Amino acid sequence: MREQRAQLAPRERIAAAEAVADTLEQLPEFVVDARVAGYWAVGGEVPLLAAYARLRARAQTYFLPVIDSNDVLTFAAWQAGAPVRANRYGIPEPEVETGALLAPRDLDLVLVPLLGFDRRGNRLGMGAGFYDRTFAFLRDLARPAQPVLVGIGYQFQEVDALPPQAWDVPLDFIATDRELIDCSATA
Repeated sequence: MREQRAQLAPRERIAAAEAVADTLEQLPEFVVDARVAGYWAVGGEVPLLAAYARLRARAQTYFLPVIDSNDVLTFAAWQAGAPVRANRYGIPEPEVETGALLAPRDLDLVLVPLLGFDRRGNRLGMGAGFYDRTFAFLRDLARPAQPVLVGIGYQFQEVDALPPQAWDVPLDFIATDRELIDCSATA
């Protein structure tokens, strides 16, 4: 999956980004929620610039993850052109004071990168477990709950089944360049 994703031409990534933004418009939370977190695309992940532009046009606040000292994500409001710095993985993070960071529980909607997924909301990430640790509080809640977790990926990243691990936090929805998948309907 990593290799296939990395081999996409820039025009294919841009087309997928536009298609994913269109898919996200089908999700009411994406259209109305005030605090929406995304990610800085690396390694061929679906870029979120088209989705970001739609959020900004509606005056919704966009957040990017910041890795804390406990390897858990907190989130910082970000606008295009605002200063960023590379974290230890080389991924840009907003340059903000610690007091300006938002706790994961305070987000409304989170757009989550993925490497693979199934229709039950099981997600294969990059292996570091940041999202599972960060949103572990959702495991025991009836879903969807706040924040709603939406996996973002290319249609070719879908697999028949991924075996969930005890620490995994399932996704509520998955938005691809072809469709919006309601994971609760197939769980």
